[in-house]
Amino acid sequence: MAISIIATGDTLITQRLPYRDESLIQLKKIFEDKDIRFTNFEFLVHDFEVSPAAVSGGTWVAARPPVIQDLKWLGFNLFACATNHALDWGHEGLQKTMMHLDRSECIYAGIGNNMAEACQPKYVDTPEGRVALISVSSTGRDWHIAGEQRPDVMGRPGINMLRFKAVHYLPKHEIDMLKSIVNKTDVNARRMQLEREGFVKPEEGFAIGNIRFEVGDTGTVTTYHQKDADRIVKAIQEAKRQADVVLVSHHVHEFKGPEKDISADFARDFARLCIDSGAHAYLGHGPHILRGFEVYQHRPIFYSLGDFIIQNDSVERQPAEFYDLYDLGPEQTPSDAFDARSGNGTKGLAANQKVFESVMAAFNVEDDRITCVELIPITLGFHKKRSRKGRPELASREDGERILKNLQQLSDEYQTKIEIKDGRGYLYL
Repeated sequence: MAISIIATGDTLITQRLPYRDESLIQLKKIFEDKDIRFTNFEFLVHDFEVSPAAVSGGTWVAARPPVIQDLKWLGFNLFACATNHALDWGHEGLQKTMMHLDRSECIYAGIGNNMAEACQPKYVDTPEGRVALISVSSTGRDWHIAGEQRPDVMGRPGINMLRFKAVHYLPKHEIDMLKSIVNKTDVNARRMQLEREGFVKPEEGFAIGNIRFEVGDTGTVTTYHQKDADRIVKAIQEAKRQADVVLVSHHVHEFKGPEKDISADFARDFARLCIDSGAHAYLGHGPHILRGFEVYQHRPIFYSLGDFIIQNDSVERQPAEFYDLYDLGPEQTPSDAFDARSGNGTKGLAANQKVFESVMAAFNVEDDRITCVELIPITLGFHKKRSRKGRPELASREDGERILKNLQQLSDEYQTKIEIKDGRGYLYL
């Protein structure tokens, strides 16, 4: 028998879902027909009784605990939680979120009180078999990564992180020119002092702070952190022995080139590593837009599934640091700050229609194989007021075909063929 799965991208929810909304009821019917209903849980849950971190993933994202029940009502039964927002409200905010998820009997992966918990595969048992999820994020601060336990020191709450490094290549004469310019100032004095005192490892080539340059053909290459990758591969291999289907969720904003719709080198290499290690599908998200899809070893790689819910401009409260970004004082409200950030809806995520258009990926796993993925386009109310913007509904046939044609173009570089029929897309493996 087949295990049926539907996967969505980022859910950044800050408002309650109206259960009588016909558009949501249509989606609910689609979800209820599947064994596994996945989304990326890109927010924290608490009652604002915790202190914010000094920095955030862009917005200090939080919602009240009842939204968990709303997502369960809609049908979701598997959540990935490793994201760049997981520590927006510090370790206490993360632990409050885990507490509320546990109380709601949710199955979630990617966060924990230490690295062993954060990297652990989590399982859903269905009538047709067992499904495992490993959740990973590459976007985040260096202090977001969960800490390993030691015999003499506790672990640290955080996320299951796949770090990466970037090397920028330039001809030798240009690097020599760069060194000459840098050495005329103190811009790199701290880096050099830390190297001399042994607090930072010297880099090959030339480093300015954490930015690394080497001689070579002009361009930038990113590679994943091998120790992190080894840890995640071990988790995939564990899940492969304990489950019938293995899913890897990867939250990654990083991109290659001037536009963010092309995945960074390390993300592509990691996605293929996951499949080679036994994953049945790689579920990417993070940039808040679609990225191309690839068929690798007869299994799907979704480099980004875009957004499912995006309510980034209606968080109930923000800390003082958020207002400081826009030179606003304590008398201002969250709406004042969101308006300042978006130029009253004229710039940023709020003004990008692609942020509010996406697809859901539905597929069956039978006898360890996936033969076809159905791509179901959705729109998120781009032209609606903030109070209703960001909530999903099935796309019209016209909008759906336009979204799928854009996805076809994004997937061309992987030689992926997506067939469009009656407003739906079909990816044959």
